[in-house]
Amino acid sequence: MANHKSAIKRIRSNDAKRLENRYYAKTTRTALKKIRTTSDKKEATDLLPKVSSMLDKLAKKNVIHKNKASNLKSKIAKKVASLK
Repeated sequence: MANHKSAIKRIRSNDAKRLENRYYAKTTRTALKKIRTTSDKKEATDLLPKVSSMLDKLAKKNVIHKNKASNLKSKIAKKVASLK
């Protein structure tokens, strides 16, 4: 167990950040799934900027790697462009 006050505080703050990051990552994955499964061009076009923003925020906070965010954004942009 931690022997210093600062180490105990670090454990508490890490747990809080982990839960927050988990929430945002899960929310983003759900939005990605929604945009992938939709067949409506208008709905997908409306969702695209929101999902891209979510991915950028995750990459900025190092929850996911910046290249992974770029790859996912590219894939969903191609998917939306291919819809009729």
